[in-house]
Formats: sequence, C-alpha cells, structure tokens
Amino acid sequence: MSVSIKARRQLFSTLSKLQHENPLGLPRSGAPPQIPRMQRGLPQKRNIKDVKKIIAVSSAKGGVGKSTISVNLALSFARQGYKAGILDTDIFGPSIPTLMNLSGEPRLSANNQLIPLSNYGLKSMSMGYLIPESSPVAWRGLMVMKALQQLLHEVEWGGLDILVLDLPPGTGDVQLTITQQLSLDGAVIVSTPQDLSLKDAVKGVELFRKVDTKLLGLVCNMSGFKCTGCGEMHNIFGDMGKIRETCQKYDLGLLGEIPLHASICEDADRGMPTVVAEPDGERARLFGSIAKEVGALIGLEK
Repeated sequence: MSVSIKARRQLFSTLSKLQHENPLGLPRSGAPPQIPRMQRGLPQKRNIKDVKKIIAVSSAKGGVGKSTISVNLALSFARQGYKAGILDTDIFGPSIPTLMNLSGEPRLSANNQLIPLSNYGLKSMSMGYLIPESSPVAWRGLMVMKALQQLLHEVEWGGLDILVLDLPPGTGDVQLTITQQLSLDGAVIVSTPQDLSLKDAVKGVELFRKVDTKLLGLVCNMSGFKCTGCGEMHNIFGDMGKIRETCQKYDLGLLGEIPLHASICEDADRGMPTVVAEPDGERARLFGSIAKEVGALIGLEK
C-alpha cells in the first residue's frame, strides 16, 4: 500500500473520530435525547440588552447582495414605525458604513458602551466605524471573536423593537458564535437563482437547522431583469424554478423576489438605499412586503 493511500486513510479515520465525538455539541438528525447546553459545554444563550427581537440575514456566499437586502429590510422596519437597528457582523469586509453613508468613530456612553451611529431613522454599528476605511483587518481568530463579542454585547442600542444582523459569507466562527450565544428569533436566507449561490445557501440552511435556529424563509435577489426596451423579463442568473424547487425541498417559504435593477446598485453605492431613495417605488414596496412577512413570523410588536 502506498504512503499516500495510508495517509488518506489515517486522515479519514481521524475525521470520523472527530465527527463521532461531536466537539461542537451540535444536535444530530434522528437523534438521541437533547442534552442541556451547559452539559454539552456550550454557553447559555443570551439576549442583547434593550433589544426585543433579533434576526440574522445570511447567504453563506459573498456577492449576492445580502448586505443590500439586510439594510433595506432594516430600513423597511423603521419606515413601518418600529425602532430598528442593524449590526454589521462582518469583521473583515464591513459594508454597512457605505450603505448607510456613515463614518467616524462611535462615542462611548457613561457606561463605556459604544453608541450606534444613525441615519435615515436607523441605528447601526459596524467594525467599519472603528477602523480606517482603507485598513485591512489582519487578525487571527481570537481577536476576531473578541471584536465580535464587543459588537454583540458592548453597544448601547437604547431600546429597539428589532435588530437585523448582517452576517458575513460562509458558515464559520462568526456564524457559530452568533447562533450558539444569541437567542435569535429567526434567520433569513438570501440567494440568487444561480446554482453556485443556491448550493452555498443550502449550507447556510443546514447550519441554522443544526443549531436550532428558526428559518424564516428565503429572499431571491437578482431574480430577473426587465428590459426597458422590449419590456420582457430576462433570467440573467437562472430561472425562478430552481429557487422554488430548493424552497420546496428544504421546506422554506419564499419571502420575496428582488429584481436585478441598476438603481438598487447605484442607491447602495451612494449610501442611500432604495427604501430611502425611492420610498414610494415598486422596489421599496417589495422590501416593505418582505419586512411585514418577517415581522409577522417573529411576532414583532411596537
């Protein structure tokens, strides 16, 4: 037997043992009786002070417009009369400062808590407010987790009806920390109709289910492009059939379809999201409809 085959078998054997030991304490399908979190070595889930409801917006893949969806969703809640906030949990590539047209270091309260920056009636916090825009965050895991803990628990929100968490791409440390430590009221999955995006979205779905987080549904972004010349709808990233099949297969509700439109991108780049830029427009109404459905699913009240 060659050395390479032996090495691969040894690797598979090690991975199998780790899976059997289940070091993260994630519940298994078909499973044995649930063991209390503390006995599994997991922290007790906490709420964020002065926040009634918390939802996470995830795509598990970059470049699908998740942050744009997150901020327009949060702004829709604010337009509907709720005290809303958005927390950018992407330590390495924060987008909320640009989307909210905000900059500058947050002040500290009398209790040494970070005071959120506000615009358009929405409170926000991001690592992007704490570091220069052009500076990379070249940190290892422990520093990232420490920064995340501060963003989660050292911000003085001043009383919110709902806080939207804009999650980074992937299914790694940040996602696990948030889902294992926070009492989330639900998660929204964002995907385009493209196969590559849907495959990663499914990974996000499976992660949330493994950590017992309620899935509120899926938002399809860039669902189609309506030609201004011929008036026909073109499926640039694939047809909606794939989205509907995925929703049916994984028992997900389809919360809404956001079309591919230049103005959504332009609004985001100039720091005036669509819900603010064209509040009475068709696309703003789509975001508002999604917000209302999400609010109903989590029992959001003023």
